[in-house]
Amino acid sequence: MSIPTIRWGIAGPGGISKQFAKDLAYAEGAELVAVAGRSLDKAESFAKDFRAARAYGSFDRLAADPEVDIVYVGTLHPAHHDNVLTFLRAGKAVLCEKPFTMNASEAEEIIRYAKENRIFLMEAMWTRYLPPIRQVRQWLAEGVIGDVRMVKADFGFDLGWQPESRLLDPKLGGGALLDVGIYPVSFASMIYGARPRKIMSSARIGTTGVDEQFSILMEYEEGQIAALNGAVQLEMVNDAYIIGTKGHIHIPMFLAARSASLHVRGQDPIRFEDDRQASGYAFEAEEAMACLRAGRTESPVMPLGETLEIMSTLDRIRQQWNLRYPFE
Repeated sequence: MSIPTIRWGIAGPGGISKQFAKDLAYAEGAELVAVAGRSLDKAESFAKDFRAARAYGSFDRLAADPEVDIVYVGTLHPAHHDNVLTFLRAGKAVLCEKPFTMNASEAEEIIRYAKENRIFLMEAMWTRYLPPIRQVRQWLAEGVIGDVRMVKADFGFDLGWQPESRLLDPKLGGGALLDVGIYPVSFASMIYGARPRKIMSSARIGTTGVDEQFSILMEYEEGQIAALNGAVQLEMVNDAYIIGTKGHIHIPMFLAARSASLHVRGQDPIRFEDDRQASGYAFEAEEAMACLRAGRTESPVMPLGETLEIMSTLDRIRQQWNLRYPFE
């Protein structure tokens, strides 16, 4: 039996949106029908490349398109809040790229609007939906490594000295925490399912005023620990480990995981391999569409309450660094 087609719009014809659009072709029941950007020329070029029927030079026009069921927001971080509200107020379901917003206050406002108006809204934390991560969650649910006591997760790369880059521009929400730190912080949240009771952290603030690297140690209610590191000026290994009382799980390049291995004491290791053709963004699109078809207004895998808690945690971390964005 065929499933109902879900018609997609894309806001922001940038690099991450191109990755999403490319992967959308692998998502069953998805159709890209429209794209919008601040530049009509760029939107038209994007639409041609990915065979979208329509291109718009404004987000208001995309929001008014009656043939769009859900909008993927892939704009720059500081624009997420206003862009998401534009589409929610038009009654459109929204999948918003991470980080969801710049801070918890912005997140709370758009989540409240979506809930009050019963409109689907989800953070595009693509890692959660990858097959190896789904397998990891199953192993954890089965308790095969015992009680989880420690999570270690790193994500960092060396951008090089490019002071003009948005990654080093505080006005664009640059820095390591929102771009790369969101991955290990969200990963720890997925494992422990609770807000940390204690956070200790340190960051190197560079000459452009953004955090170039950080280390975070988080403690949870039952004494569990998450040790997290990130950087945009350092090449890192980018693996994650989940360590329990009976063994551990290792996830190479965890944010884009293609494998995971289970190590239980006294047993041979078990390795899960993912042979997907797509990069992996198709899975978050499929989750959003499954929710829409089921009449849900949020995803049980990435619930809005957890998204808000994660933004609150990022705010707490920045407070320790005395780091504020110019527009806050």
